[in-house]
Amino acid sequence: MSSITAGIVAKGWRQPLAAWRLWSLLAIALVAWMPGVLTLPALDRDESRFAQASRQMVETGNYVDIRLGSVPRYNKPIGIYWLQTAVVDAAGTVWRNARNVISFYRLPSFFCGVLALLLTFWNVRAFASPRTGFLAAALLGATLLLAVESEIATTDAALLAAFLAAQGVLLRARLAFGRRAVLPPTLTATGWVAVGAGVLIKGPVIVAVLGATALAVSLWDREWRWLKATRPVSGMAIAIAVVAPWAIAIALASHGAFYEQSLGHDFAVKIAGGQESHGAPPGYYLALMSFTFWPATLFLIPSFALAFRRRNEPAVRFLMAWAAASFVLFEFVPTKLPHYILPAYPALAMLGALWIADGREGSRMRRQWIVRALAGAQFAIATLALAAMAFVVPARFGAASPPWVMAGVAAGLCVAGAAIVLLLRGNRGAAATAACACALIFYPVLVLGVAPRLKPLWISERVAALVARSARPRDPPVVAAGYAEPSLLFALGAATRFATGDGAANIAVAQGGLALVEDGDRSAFLARLSQLKGLAMPLDGISGFDYSRGRTEHLTLYRVSPASQDVATPGD
Repeated sequence: MSSITAGIVAKGWRQPLAAWRLWSLLAIALVAWMPGVLTLPALDRDESRFAQASRQMVETGNYVDIRLGSVPRYNKPIGIYWLQTAVVDAAGTVWRNARNVISFYRLPSFFCGVLALLLTFWNVRAFASPRTGFLAAALLGATLLLAVESEIATTDAALLAAFLAAQGVLLRARLAFGRRAVLPPTLTATGWVAVGAGVLIKGPVIVAVLGATALAVSLWDREWRWLKATRPVSGMAIAIAVVAPWAIAIALASHGAFYEQSLGHDFAVKIAGGQESHGAPPGYYLALMSFTFWPATLFLIPSFALAFRRRNEPAVRFLMAWAAASFVLFEFVPTKLPHYILPAYPALAMLGALWIADGREGSRMRRQWIVRALAGAQFAIATLALAAMAFVVPARFGAASPPWVMAGVAAGLCVAGAAIVLLLRGNRGAAATAACACALIFYPVLVLGVAPRLKPLWISERVAALVARSARPRDPPVVAAGYAEPSLLFALGAATRFATGDGAANIAVAQGGLALVEDGDRSAFLARLSQLKGLAMPLDGISGFDYSRGRTEHLTLYRVSPASQDVATPGD
């Protein structure tokens, strides 16, 4: 290890991020992520489940037990709910309706995404310059996967921030090994606090990824003693102390049901087999990476070449082990969702930043040109696919893209072309700037220009508007049959009741009021209603595409009353 690198390892964890770099990373986050945070309707299914469960915590004041509607939600720990309720409670002091606005539940993901960028910079400062750290953070911030996860109310941006805090300590422990350097106790303790926070956010996932990285590095180096620098005994005690209070409280509150459901059902099923039709063969994440890692894919193939050439350097070897171990871990878990692989992406962004800052071509110029050409082709394919979405997706649902969207896509394509040309000419820094700029054009265009035109997708939002127009002051909660997406629960409230067609008829006749019935359940609903001598007047209906189930649905809103009551006309 060079004296410069040794100095960075010893002191880099304390060096601040320059103000202009900090503001630049914040600008990337605001432009790339904030439009989605502010404008997208509540999404199915996970986002609406998390947001609704958090809203019920705010409404009930119970911050230990997790409920979704009238049933427990015991598949994830409490961490993300606490973050969301903290923001919503704070916003509620100045915004009376904050608990009903999905954007507030998304803010923890946004802030944790920003924190992940800062921690990426901090990780790189263990072995490279501030410029390289900034490049890595900027590339990660522009990636499609982190952009999506930082603008929706789910766990993964928060988990990534906790993981990077812990992984940065593990990285420094490996680089300090053999120099008689001792990591500051406050640093290692902070890393273990991050492990505990990660467990509170998403259970043992953070432990699995950190453990896979440590195992891969140790096997490759044939050395295990470096792990002593992390102070594992006292560290595990710290992590347990972070998790234990809530872990004990939920065990008592749920009578053990939380662990039976979260570990015995949710986690074990994902490990044993594909959950909820989300199984896929090995290679799934590699196939998706051209899109989910875009636009940093422009530097992906060159970074692999650099990693092979510099594989004997401890920092590069650690990053290679980090990325490879993460891919192996998640590729061989039967349940696969695109966001699971996110913990591997900072390592790939760091390798890409190292290649951009490296400036050396290696021994063969022709081979380097071929590598760049392949990288440009991979980047171009994903760019064209994203550009096509701005026109193909709205057309699929009967809408046309306005001229300003077409202009934005054209500008993005021009910038993408410039990035490829700059890469081929060897101007790596300018190519990185252009690639990130391309993402900062495309993301707002797609979110602000395309998403609002996909009205058939936003069924729950449209149902809520229909119910608001049709409801009377003393109406009981809506009962729904055949359409039970979590976004409808968030749109209409925790008291909404879901049932099959005949069950919905039983409830509707007993309580009166509004019933929402999907066409597949309509026959059973009306037949049972007739048996009960109830009356139903159709008020209105909507059609839409349920993207969670992959099918078109038609919903009818009825006003139901017993046969002995007069049924008012829709205009009353």
